[in-house]
Amino acid sequence: MSSLDGPANTPVPPPILNPAGGANQVRVRAYNERLVLSLVRLYGALSKADIARRSGLSAQTVSVIMRVLEKEGLLSRGDPVRGRVGQPSIPMHLNPDAVYSFGLKMGRRSADLVLMDFVGRIRMQLHKTYAYPLPDEILAFVTSGIRELEERLDDKQRSRIAGLGIAAPFELWNWAEEVGAPAGAMEVWREIDLQADIASRVSHPVFMQNDATSACGAELVFGVGPSYPDFVYFFIGSFIGGGIVLNSAIFSGRTGTAGAIGPLPVRGKNGETMQLLEIASIFVLENMLRERGIDPEPLWYSADGWVDFGEPMEAWIQDSAKALAQAIVAAASIVDFSAAVIDGGFPDWVRSRVVQATIDEAAKLDLQGVVMPEIIEGAVGAQARAIGGASLPIFARYLTDQNVLFKEVDHAERT
Repeated sequence: MSSLDGPANTPVPPPILNPAGGANQVRVRAYNERLVLSLVRLYGALSKADIARRSGLSAQTVSVIMRVLEKEGLLSRGDPVRGRVGQPSIPMHLNPDAVYSFGLKMGRRSADLVLMDFVGRIRMQLHKTYAYPLPDEILAFVTSGIRELEERLDDKQRSRIAGLGIAAPFELWNWAEEVGAPAGAMEVWREIDLQADIASRVSHPVFMQNDATSACGAELVFGVGPSYPDFVYFFIGSFIGGGIVLNSAIFSGRTGTAGAIGPLPVRGKNGETMQLLEIASIFVLENMLRERGIDPEPLWYSADGWVDFGEPMEAWIQDSAKALAQAIVAAASIVDFSAAVIDGGFPDWVRSRVVQATIDEAAKLDLQGVVMPEIIEGAVGAQARAIGGASLPIFARYLTDQNVLFKEVDHAERT
């Protein structure tokens, strides 16, 4: 969810029961296979006995499912683990090469196209910068980029591509002035259905989600999610966005805009009321550099290739930290989150400085009556939006909704 968020794609639901009370067997089998794959993904490697215990499925059902998944190449056997008695158990893990997925991160200054494997690792990527995004430019980048990356794969690998997931800001025409676009240049996006336009040009299923929501989902699945069932998430991009995770699932709220942390009111350096996005966004640092005669272009060449810009960067970090600390206290006053997770489209060393400065600033605030969450760094990094986008086809085809998964795990571990 971000200040520009809208309803996210709905994950795969649990099986639908027919009116007679029996479940459609094909759908149940598919759901159980997804559940097994999701449990293995969550825990890294599990034996048949572990899966039966955690899922609530019978040992016989698990054996049948795992034979099918292994035969299809989705699961791989690990080395036997010998106990003190009985037969050794064989841990099964996801085969990274079983499934691939494309992820497109479209931002206001740059775009990334990645090829991700089944366990969330980026195998290949392409990067493009621009002054501001235009539809024709984005469509050309995606279609030519997919062709280029597919040419590097063999036929078997190409057959394993699950689809393309797009992570993009919604309502791109807003805040055009802040990114320096000419008046009216971004209005063209009002008439564009990006998902449909890309789907008409590529041979893969296409999914779409808000970019900050995608980043939050990536953190939930591949980052700190397993350790923190409830957290508020901040991703500092051109404009800051974020999300809310409750009970190990993204919470989108009644209208899909829950976690739209960008518009949160905070105090500016002069005591004036401002929105969080007006302080803790990279476009603010970009403007600060320009005001000092420093070329800000390196900010967009590579998220990992920033240089230390000295005084203006330190000033931006301190200003952002003050605003983030206020936002975290406000969020913690409503929900007792276990963590506040901060990540962004910048190198790890910048993230570390932002997080430490935020911790320091939070300690200066009046915290009476507030149970503060742990303020921590995100674990996914600058490509969180692209990884979250690439996860969409994989979850749609192979895995369960995170919320369903954790409910199953909780039930199994209580029984």
